[in-house]
Amino acid sequence: MTGILLSCLMALISWVWTPVAVALTQIKLSDLSYKDCPPELAQGAVSSSGSAAANCFIVTGKAQNGTYKTVYDADIYGRIYDANNDSILQNRNRLGSIAEVPPGTSDFELRISVPANQPLPLQLKQFKASGFSAQIRK
Repeated sequence: MTGILLSCLMALISWVWTPVAVALTQIKLSDLSYKDCPPELAQGAVSSSGSAAANCFIVTGKAQNGTYKTVYDADIYGRIYDANNDSILQNRNRLGSIAEVPPGTSDFELRISVPANQPLPLQLKQFKASGFSAQIRK
């Protein structure tokens, strides 16, 4: 009897209070390129080891949201290689995020630091993004 009462109570609570479904949405990234950072962003750039100078670049491209809702907190993933096909950011493929991606196609940009000893040009490969249909981080 107690089990039946408990299950009815749980069913009632789940019917009255249902959490908002937040689905992961894929964002297609295209038209990738990069340019030097403006001097105010590039000043004092250092590599992740903290010991060597680094070059600052802005990666730009198009983000395509094929849904009818804004996507929030879209994490950008990709691989960046130097002119010798060596990985720039080893063991790291999350490069940054886009706060909001409206429905349709929009521009995005991302700041990266590359060790100064890596030969140019850079190669931007396997870029993609995924975000949420509602704001997660506040």
